[in-house]
Amino acid sequence: MMLPFSRAFCALLVLPFTVTSLAAESPPTPPKPTTQNVAKCAKRDVVLDRLGKLYGETRQSIGLGSNNGVIETFASTTGSWTIIVTTPAGMSCVVASGRAFEHMAEPAGQDA
Repeated sequence: MMLPFSRAFCALLVLPFTVTSLAAESPPTPPKPTTQNVAKCAKRDVVLDRLGKLYGETRQSIGLGSNNGVIETFASTTGSWTIIVTTPAGMSCVVASGRAFEHMAEPAGQDA
């Protein structure tokens, strides 16, 4: 069975791009993949277990993305956060993470 998201696709989502100069003649290029910037993918239950046990993160939001991928945001009370994409086949990839997460409960219809 072919997965809607390949490991290469997930890796593209987390590769940082470096811009050395706005006036550069050639476009910026992504760095070569290393163990630090390659997507971290595993079965969903393994990813959720690690997010909970290692970072104390719980699910804060969920949505359906392209190719029926489930997009979820996890966060902890200390402010760490992680966004994962899960394929219909159950493979989850960490696509972003950070710190200083805050829950915003804004009334509908108000601009941010």
